[in-house]
Amino acid sequence: MITKATLASLAEEWLQGKDYFLVDTDVTADYRLLVEIDCKDGVWIEDCAELSRYIQERLGSEMDDYELEVGSAGIGQPFKVVQQYQIHVGDDVEVLTLDGKKLKGQLTAVDTEAGTFTLLTTEKQVPEGKKRPVSVQTEKTFSLSDGVKSCKYLLNFK
Repeated sequence: MITKATLASLAEEWLQGKDYFLVDTDVTADYRLLVEIDCKDGVWIEDCAELSRYIQERLGSEMDDYELEVGSAGIGQPFKVVQQYQIHVGDDVEVLTLDGKKLKGQLTAVDTEAGTFTLLTTEKQVPEGKKRPVSVQTEKTFSLSDGVKSCKYLLNFK
């Protein structure tokens, strides 16, 4: 039986020395092997095919009962690993907080030592003594491990 750990190990072997990084692997109950990779410059179909062949060659006859799917982590999908945060510094993202609030802003920093990321947002606030709200930029820092429900790249069609 092929395990998630075996699949991840094989993918990591192939990724050595490449700009790609592993996002996720899964072995489903219906015998599907899933591998998600990502890269700052995007994922090329040729590289997915090469990784797929690499895994199939290493697993040999163990693959007989399985279907293998290798692909990109998917633009607009929630980030799963810290490298995804790192490659999107400077980009607009959408954060879903633990209390269900959606925040949109620019991902300005990722601190792997502290395990945090920083979001620059624009909010309307009413200054003391004023009646009308004004737009104010604020930085919010969140934990990478358990600070938010999700964070994803925000597609901008402007």
